[in-house]
Amino acid sequence: MTPEIDDYLRTANRCLDDARALRLSLPRIAARESYLAVYHAAEAYLLYSTGKIAKTHSGLRAEFSRLAKDDPRIDRELVSFLAQAYELKSVADYGTDSAGEITLQDAEQAFQTAVRFVSLIAGLVALPRT
Repeated sequence: MTPEIDDYLRTANRCLDDARALRLSLPRIAARESYLAVYHAAEAYLLYSTGKIAKTHSGLRAEFSRLAKDDPRIDRELVSFLAQAYELKSVADYGTDSAGEITLQDAEQAFQTAVRFVSLIAGLVALPRT
């Protein structure tokens, strides 16, 4: 694992720590942190797989999806979660009271899925490339 990949995973885990601490008291912030955790883990996977990083959130989602479709170790639910979590981040960042609310259940589900996502990616990038 390269130092850059390790940095992305360390950041992903720091975001998970924040989401864990905030999910019951500030679900909106916890959901955003859960997205940021999967974002950084996906960047680690992209860097591991291609040697490049994405320039935009949408570029990362597209490239991760393209790479993951050929990797049977990555559950389809986790591929779609990257986009779903981005929607939660958008609501957290830009939503108004009438534009939707992130519930405790939303935050908890996002957190639990983010934990699975980051754990899987950490395991994949620790393996030698084939």
